Amino acid sequence: MGEAAAKANLFEQLARIGKALGNGKRLELVDLLAQGPRSVADVAAAAGLGLTTTSAHLQTLKQAGLVAATRDGTTIRYRLADTDVATLYIQIRNVAAAHLPDVDAARRNYLGDDDTEQIDRHELLRRARAGTVVVLDVRPAPEYAAGHIPGAVSIPIDELPARLAELPPDAEVIAYCRGPYCVFAHDAVRLLTAHGRRAVRLADGLLDWRLADHPIEVSAA
Repeated sequence: MGEAAAKANLFEQLARIGKALGNGKRLELVDLLAQGPRSVADVAAAAGLGLTTTSAHLQTLKQAGLVAATRDGTTIRYRLADTDVATLYIQIRNVAAAHLPDVDAARRNYLGDDDTEQIDRHELLRRARAGTVVVLDVRPAPEYAAGHIPGAVSIPIDELPARLAELPPDAEVIAYCRGPYCVFAHDAVRLLTAHGRRAVRLADGLLDWRLADHPIEVSAA
């Protein structure tokens, strides 16, 4: 192989990562797997995809070395191959937001207007240590079990309307979900404030919390 061909081959190998991530649904699967290992059926349900389509996307990500699979009895569970994959995903997210104006328009269309108060991770830690707030995880229960902010209460967003009474009426609530493009925390704060509760949301989410080396608790499924 000549020098030019060898160089071309090198850059083609590097491009495999970009090709694998060059699909919106596959990026969504990376976002979901960043919350913890999941079966194909779980990922498909969360992403609103069919099993065959989900399996094909996961295989593409696996062939690029971005996800790994393990067998749990008859179930195959997928996870991100390493922490650097999650870090890469966040960098893609940040670069896209900084350089593509359409990202902000899409964000507003999905999440709604910026009508909910947010705080950063440091402020959440400060308030949690002071014991003056309830930290509320509104992700699905399996994601909470795979890892959550220590002391957080788990009430999935679809169960929150029926379980408001489980939250102390006089306590401020800090809701969080997967990340800055996850609608659950926005909807939780809107629901809580509509019922006269004091509520804010974490500006990012569990993935950013984990990558910042903040403590994580794992519980039984």
